[in-house]
Order: sequence, then C-alpha cells, then structure tokens
Amino acid sequence: MANKRRFKIEIDGKDYTIIGESSAEHMRAVVHVIQEQLAEVKELMPGISDERAAILLAINAVSDQLKQQEKIDQLQQQLGKTDREQQ
Repeated sequence: MANKRRFKIEIDGKDYTIIGESSAEHMRAVVHVIQEQLAEVKELMPGISDERAAILLAINAVSDQLKQQEKIDQLQQQLGKTDREQQ
C-alpha cells in the first residue's frame, strides 16, 4: 500500500473518499467525466433516481472497458502474426 493515495472528491453534491494509485490529475479527469455523464443521464431521464443513474454509468463504463480490451486483444493478435511472419 506504499503508493496508495487518498482523494476526497464530490460528485453530484455528495462527498466520497477514494483510495488508489492514480495521480491527482487522473482523478480530476475521472471526476470530470463522471459529472458530465451523470448530468447527461439526468437530462435525458429527468426523473431517474441517483442510484439508477449510478448503475447506468457503471454499466456504460464496464461496457466501454470491455470494448477497449477487445481492441487491445485484436491488436496484440495482429502484432503476434506480424512477428511470426517476420521470423
């Protein structure tokens, strides 16, 4: 836990303490994206509860992460083919 840092953040008027290895700049960027996406969800669905909005954000985040991992996997496979062809 030597590199762990504590971040106090506010999202949608609620305070949170996050513990992680990220830089302060990274955490500011994360909070900014969350606030933007949360505002967008609430604009599109004005009656949505905070809990439902948070769940939708989590689903979107995991979906995006899985898509990015698929792209990484495909690129690694392509690089592997290229490496084998050069040998």
